[in-house]
Amino acid sequence: MTQGLLDLGPQRKVYTVSELTQEIKSLFEKQFPDVWVTGEVSNFRAASSGNLYFTLKDASAQLRAVCFRNLARYLKFKPQDGISVIARGRLNVYEARGEYQLYVEYLEPAGLGALQLAFEQLKQKLAAEGLFDPARKKPLPMLPRAVGVVTSPTGAVIRDIVRILRRRFPNLSIVLYPVKVQGEGAAEEIAAGIEYFNRHPLADVLIVARGGGSIEDLWAFNEETVARAIAASKLPVISAVGHETDFTIADFVADLRAPTPSAAAELVVRPRQDLEAELDYRARRMAQILRLKLSEARQRLTELRMHRAFQTLAERLRERAQQVDDYVVALERALRARLHAARQHWLGASAGIVRYDFRRLLGLKQAALAERERKLETEFRRYLADRRNRWAQLAAVLNERSPLTILNRGYSITRDAVGRIVRDAAQVAIGDDVSIRLARGELGATVKSRKG
Repeated sequence: MTQGLLDLGPQRKVYTVSELTQEIKSLFEKQFPDVWVTGEVSNFRAASSGNLYFTLKDASAQLRAVCFRNLARYLKFKPQDGISVIARGRLNVYEARGEYQLYVEYLEPAGLGALQLAFEQLKQKLAAEGLFDPARKKPLPMLPRAVGVVTSPTGAVIRDIVRILRRRFPNLSIVLYPVKVQGEGAAEEIAAGIEYFNRHPLADVLIVARGGGSIEDLWAFNEETVARAIAASKLPVISAVGHETDFTIADFVADLRAPTPSAAAELVVRPRQDLEAELDYRARRMAQILRLKLSEARQRLTELRMHRAFQTLAERLRERAQQVDDYVVALERALRARLHAARQHWLGASAGIVRYDFRRLLGLKQAALAERERKLETEFRRYLADRRNRWAQLAAVLNERSPLTILNRGYSITRDAVGRIVRDAAQVAIGDDVSIRLARGELGATVKSRKG
């Protein structure tokens, strides 16, 4: 009886950890295939694989969550610690750790649109990098030769821009780079258009434009790709996106924001008539300034002429001119006196010559010259004999002391490799090359031994 009762009792079911985990996982998959959960993000981590890991928590509990790379790429904002979000996904179990977690398929900020949050995040990031700094804004050219337009080739935007530019300045060249202005791939095409104009010298200024729309429609102009292309542009960029109340990241980065595409066309170039009028005004203004400057210079010159210093200088110049006249008169008087005295002297000399016996004077002069010649000849011969004797003595001394005479006696002169005379055996070393000068000829030798 007892044995029968024991047989009727329930049998014990023993699970392995893996089996129990699989059972729980199956329950989660069946009961929670699609759930919405709200909570605050904490412990956010973006893995190098592209997967996003974080925890959703409220005041009483927390839930691990993961958003895999293939879905994370479509999120319009980047999760960060402290923000409240609404997540949609499915519950499942991560068997390796025995933890249940939410596989996130969609995520949006609680109380704030995802696009708006993404806009604010990118705006803060680029502002911190200095891309909005007014100091880096480039001025627009006063009169561009060509305008590059990055926009859709269809629609009213390009037609309005072309119409206004043609009306304001008919000779202006307009180059269109056609792009998509919304939807997938639009941001990449817009950035490529900006980069194209920077690589090719086709325009002096760029207009990046599209018409109005919702934040979703304008989102291509809020992408970081477009913002960085505008910031890197060497050409000035005018952002003309949406209506006057619409603001995009491109507006903050661009060198100038136009409230509408039509306003951008008006800002990029002034009407030709206005330019011609300004040129005429500047020409008249310059002529007036030149006349004023010339009048001021003439007045200054008159004032300088009337200045006491110039009056004194003029007076001094007149005094010096009068002194010069006096000197000229005195010089003429002195020259006349000298000329008169010379004439008188010549007349007196002429009268004496007439009375003088030239033959007798000539004889006396000749005798004196002959005597002087004899004395000079005697003195010269004596001087020449003395010089010859002195030269002979010096020649004998030089011949006695000449190195050649010494060499003829059997002596020689030895020089080292650099040409110095060797006077001491210590000046050379064994193996050094030396040259030996004899009375006739010269020998080359190598030092084999050394004494002393």
